[in-house]
Amino acid sequence: MGVTIHFEGKLRNEAAYRHLMVIARRIAELRGWPIKMIDQPGVTLQRVKDEKDWDYVGPVRGLELQPHENSDPLRLEFDRDFYVQEFVKTQFAPVEVHIAIIEFLRGVSDDFEFLEVEDEAEYWDTSDVTILRRHIDACARAIDERIAADDTAHGPVRLASGRIVDLMTDQER
Repeated sequence: MGVTIHFEGKLRNEAAYRHLMVIARRIAELRGWPIKMIDQPGVTLQRVKDEKDWDYVGPVRGLELQPHENSDPLRLEFDRDFYVQEFVKTQFAPVEVHIAIIEFLRGVSDDFEFLEVEDEAEYWDTSDVTILRRHIDACARAIDERIAADDTAHGPVRLASGRIVDLMTDQER
């Protein structure tokens, strides 16, 4: 359940990384999105490749943008090989936030050797706001139905990481 934009890709080189950081800062400043620097010498990132789990261990750098208080952060967190694999949930934010993130990804796609985007709301592929709204409404209905059926269910819940969980039950706390 959810309206989430999944993306992964590999930047062309250091110059592409620097260009992307300039563009990301500019967009964030124009839109009023808070920015946090990412620069850590050693972390473990859980990733999936060819449907198999694997961990990256090493330095990361980039930016974390907060498009809306009711969306996940947009993490542009690159490893030493300029690879990124992330997601951003937007279903609780206004539809314009989802559109702005997709427009941003489209706008920086030339900096990547490859960029794959899986948009659960189909906006990346269709640019159809009606389909996007339909997905958001379906998620809201499903959450409301689950909460109505289970008096221990509640949501959305923001985790300490900044990520948003659709639903939690008292047993999951």
